[in-house]
Amino acid sequence: MRGAGGTEGGIGEFLLGFVMLVGGGYLFLDSVQVRTGFHWGMALFDMGGVGVTTGMVLIPFMIGVGMVFYSSKNPIGWLLTVGAIIALIFGVIARTRLEFERMSLFSLLMILVLMVGGAGLLLRGTKQHEPKPDRRVR
Repeated sequence: MRGAGGTEGGIGEFLLGFVMLVGGGYLFLDSVQVRTGFHWGMALFDMGGVGVTTGMVLIPFMIGVGMVFYSSKNPIGWLLTVGAIIALIFGVIARTRLEFERMSLFSLLMILVLMVGGAGLLLRGTKQHEPKPDRRVR
């Protein structure tokens, strides 16, 4: 039976590294708080130096939906509707902030050791391992 990455041995290092990497990644993502600034009247993003607000995006959306309901074969109505939806999604994502929750230095160091150490062990598990010498007495 071949080991991790098709090499001889290293399956234990690979599995331990994988578990450490996944555990550290979970703890890292669990400690990040996501906030967004999606408010009516605030600029979602700037286009040519002009702040585009949610209301400005909803106007073409409403016009597009009306045009699509009047005639579903109208490409301008579909373009306005889909374009406004994409602009809203882009604006919400652009206004999203990621922040660390309050944590101790020890917690942060443990998360980093788990992630980076796990990645190192995982990668080392895929390397070719030297066969162990036969220690049987002849």
